[in-house]
Amino acid sequence: MSVQDLTPHIQLNTRGLRCPEPVMMLHQAIRKSQSGDVVEVFATDNSTSWDIPKFCAHLGHELLLQEELLDADGKKEFHYLIQKG
Repeated sequence: MSVQDLTPHIQLNTRGLRCPEPVMMLHQAIRKSQSGDVVEVFATDNSTSWDIPKFCAHLGHELLLQEELLDADGKKEFHYLIQKG
């Protein structure tokens, strides 16, 4: 897969939102996108670390990237790249 393939078509900022809102926003973005499109998600809710992988596995999308980062204030943040199946 090339770097160009990883360029997000849609970016979702779900920072500060709690379950189930981040996954609901991802679901809506996936429905509006085309097969092969990449959706990027930034989140602060710990539950996304298991909800988003389960969402992808259940609906046949590919989780390209899942990582934990620290924001400028040292707080945990989650970053995902999902390719629509």
